[in-house]
Amino acid sequence: MHTYSFEKLEVWQLSRAFRKDIYLLTTKFPKEETFGLISQIKRAVSSIGACLAEGSGKITSKDKAHYTNMAYTTTLETLNHLIAALDLDYITEEDYLKSRSKIENITTKLSGLRKAQLT
Repeated sequence: MHTYSFEKLEVWQLSRAFRKDIYLLTTKFPKEETFGLISQIKRAVSSIGACLAEGSGKITSKDKAHYTNMAYTTTLETLNHLIAALDLDYITEEDYLKSRSKIENITTKLSGLRKAQLT
């Protein structure tokens, strides 16, 4: 079976694991948030890896960097939703800090990837 270039990226692998973490975390949210915050955070966290996958198919480095930047912005969107979940007491401070640490790792790697793509 062929392995695509995005699957080899450490940051994509981290985003894949983080997506699973967030999906499991949202099971703690109230059911009335199913079409609200749960839906928003799941879309945002799923977009991180999706942007990396889509960008890997682009021809120019500039185009690839654009999609890496989009992955970065959706990572920040995910953080914003986690802050909302913390403020609403849907998640614990411990869950928030664990997720935030993973976000910081992902954004650092995305910044490095984007820089490499533009040089």
